[in-house]
Amino acid sequence: MSRSSFQLYSWTYAAITRIRAWRKGAQTVFTRVSLVVVILAAILAWSGCFGVGGGHQTAFVTAPLNSGVAVYTVSNLTGKFSQLLGSPYPTGISPTQVVMHPSGKYAYLANGGENDISLFKVASSGALTEVTPRTSAGIKPSALAINSSGSLLFVANADSNTINSYSVDAASGTLKAGSSVQTGFTPLKVAISPSGQFLYVSNSSSNTISGFAVDSSGNMTPVPGSPYAVGAGPNGIIVDNSGKFLYVASLLGGNFSGFSIDSGSGALAPLSGSPYAVAVSTTVIPLSAVAVDRSGKFLYVTALNANKVYAYTINSTTGVPTGIANSPFATGGGPAFISIDADGQFLFVGNQSTSNVSVFRITSSSGTLTSIATESVLSAPTSMAVIK
Repeated sequence: MSRSSFQLYSWTYAAITRIRAWRKGAQTVFTRVSLVVVILAAILAWSGCFGVGGGHQTAFVTAPLNSGVAVYTVSNLTGKFSQLLGSPYPTGISPTQVVMHPSGKYAYLANGGENDISLFKVASSGALTEVTPRTSAGIKPSALAINSSGSLLFVANADSNTINSYSVDAASGTLKAGSSVQTGFTPLKVAISPSGQFLYVSNSSSNTISGFAVDSSGNMTPVPGSPYAVGAGPNGIIVDNSGKFLYVASLLGGNFSGFSIDSGSGALAPLSGSPYAVAVSTTVIPLSAVAVDRSGKFLYVTALNANKVYAYTINSTTGVPTGIANSPFATGGGPAFISIDADGQFLFVGNQSTSNVSVFRITSSSGTLTSIATESVLSAPTSMAVIK
């Protein structure tokens, strides 16, 4: 029997024993009230034993201006950050994005200022140890994506207009260069389908998305119809949890686009009504990032200059988004990225101009966001990854 189970048994047994003793005594009001108190105490003690609402997760935040990555523990109860002793850790020059290996053992960072990728081993505490030498990438790597099995890593290179694949050694986390293909101009963000079969890149200067079919070795072949036109300055891009829909935010167009994904070929088809404006306005509202919650029911979009995050429900059949009541929700200044925690209870918005992270609790039934904390981080954060 585990310690927690033994404690629960002990508390329950003690409560029952006292109840039996009191039943033999005078049946006064005081006795009955005391009985209730004892039972409630046992329930509360049991809850504390199992840590309901307790524990923490670990967050990794990149800061190009600091050439570092900061590590924080995040309370499961309050969403509050506590910076790990020894953090931040030095990286290459201008790290743009961090992604975690599905095992939680390794972290990878794209160093945009020196054209390479950093590999860190992750301790159980969240502490990082870099494994050198760093792996060469293309010119100005801007974004990373890793498949669900952790066997392949992809990097988009903004100034060489390419995307490279790497195989991942499961025992060490080290990378081996694979294929490289051309994208549109200035690929900034990349998204991979849950199956790992398809990869999509937002080409900021081309106003397009490039789509690729991926084989088990990381070789990439353009999907039918690629590239696809989207709003001006496409940036954040995401494939939903079912692998059926893709969404991309437009920095210069003031809208976001939605597509259905052909399960066989990976080809994209615009959703009904796409592209979508977040508000009726005569001015362009730059949209920077998109994210889908862990349940796959809700879509979130950040508006860079408006300092807001917009929330939508996703129609599971059509993929068409519908605005959620009380949306949008206020963020810090310059919201540039969105991250969802490992348990799906929190949504984090990274604010570049105010150098902090807005922490929201997601209402699982409606997708509504409740602001619960604003946490200071390193200067102008660009990405965040969260693990248990």
